[in-house]
Amino acid sequence: MTKPTALNLPMVDPLPPETQKYFDVCQDKLGMVPNVLRAYATNVAKLNAFTAMYNELMLAESGLSKLEREMIAVVVSSINKCFYCLTAHGAAVRELSGEPKLGEMLVMNWRVADLSHRHRAMLSFAEKMTKASAEIGEWDREALRDAGFSEADIWDIANVAGFFNMTNRVASATDMRPNDVYHAQAR
Repeated sequence: MTKPTALNLPMVDPLPPETQKYFDVCQDKLGMVPNVLRAYATNVAKLNAFTAMYNELMLAESGLSKLEREMIAVVVSSINKCFYCLTAHGAAVRELSGEPKLGEMLVMNWRVADLSHRHRAMLSFAEKMTKASAEIGEWDREALRDAGFSEADIWDIANVAGFFNMTNRVASATDMRPNDVYHAQAR
């Protein structure tokens, strides 16, 4: 098994039982332990913080669908040119949407995709947040409200975009590589 990053940081060995159980669940459900988890497993406290935030933002109840959250992840990752997240979350968009072309369009240029007004507003906000967050004003939030997003949804859009801006930078800085299986998923 190759290293998940360019850094020479070994995983905690042995992993605590609850962490090993989480990795076993990943292996059973996904057929792999994502390299991002293996990378964070060099420090169990950081791994736990990462997975808690990821699980809350991407998997918990929200006014945003799982697909919408993955779409945000891909658009932010495309702007940041994050190879890891484009590969992993592009696969998730393909799987959740059932549309391989959608995943590719979002990776290359989300504006070429046939998207609803709701999704265009959401992705435009995520893009502006990624490129120029200090320039976001009330008119940007109002555009999301006009597209049907609640205040809680806007909070979730901002948090998902913010999370992926952080993780993209960590992944790029450490040359984190996606698991090979992501490349062939949902094609």
